[in-house]
Amino acid sequence: MLRRLALTAVVSLAALSAAAPAATASAGPLPLQLLPLPVLQGEDGRTHLTVVVSGSGDPAADGSYELECEPAGGSHPAARQACDRLAQLPGESTDPFTPVSRDAMCTQQYGGPATARVTGSWRGRSIDASFDRSNGCEIGRWNSLRPVLPNVR
Repeated sequence: MLRRLALTAVVSLAALSAAAPAATASAGPLPLQLLPLPVLQGEDGRTHLTVVVSGSGDPAADGSYELECEPAGGSHPAARQACDRLAQLPGESTDPFTPVSRDAMCTQQYGGPATARVTGSWRGRSIDASFDRSNGCEIGRWNSLRPVLPNVR
C-alpha cells in the first residue's frame, strides 16, 4: 500500500511538471510579480559609519572619522548632531546615499574639490557612498547629509 502511494505521488508530480510549461505557454507570459527585497541587517541593526573627507580646504574637517549612533559616539566631531540628522532621513523623499542619476539635470556650478566617502552600516543597511561637489546635484546631495559631512564652501 505504501509503495503504491509513493508511486502515485511521483506520477502526479511528473504529470504536473509536464503540464505546467504547456499551460503557461498557451496562457502567454506570466505577469512579473515584484516582491519586496529583504532588508539586510548588520550585526545588530545599529549605525556605524566611517566618513573620510579630503580636499575641503579646512584641515580640521579633512580626515577619517568613525560615527556610531544609538548611542552617539565615535571620533566624529559632531556625533550627536550627525546621528540626529541620520535619524531624520527615513522620513524624507530622497536617499542621500544613492548616487545622482546619470540622467539628472544638474546646474553646472562647482562647489570645490572636497570629496567624501561614507562606508559601514546605517540602521542595519550596508552603505558605500562617494560624494563630491562637482555640480548642483552633488552639492545638494552633500548638503543633505550635513553634519555627517562637514560644511564646506
